[in-house]
Amino acid sequence: MNVEDLIEQQITTHPVVLYMKGTLDQPQCGFSANAVNILKACGVDSIFSVDVLADPGIRQGIKDFSNWPTIPQLYVNGEFIGGSDIVTEMYQSGELQKLFEN
Repeated sequence: MNVEDLIEQQITTHPVVLYMKGTLDQPQCGFSANAVNILKACGVDSIFSVDVLADPGIRQGIKDFSNWPTIPQLYVNGEFIGGSDIVTEMYQSGELQKLFEN
């Protein structure tokens, strides 16, 4: 399976996917930590995270896949939401929380 197919499988199989530096328990950059904290503040319990530092192919592949140059990257229900700044803005406006309402 190539990197693009793997990413496609990850974002379609899991409702919330965060491509980040580090892990949910130990983010390796402030932007990734911010994204994790915001998702937790939204009450998201099940986050599928991918540590891009552990796989250079995924690290570059996700940037190519989304046409977005930075990490972290958040996908909800297969849709690219954005990076740390966009996630923060959406959280502050209440828009992000609406994505997780049932």
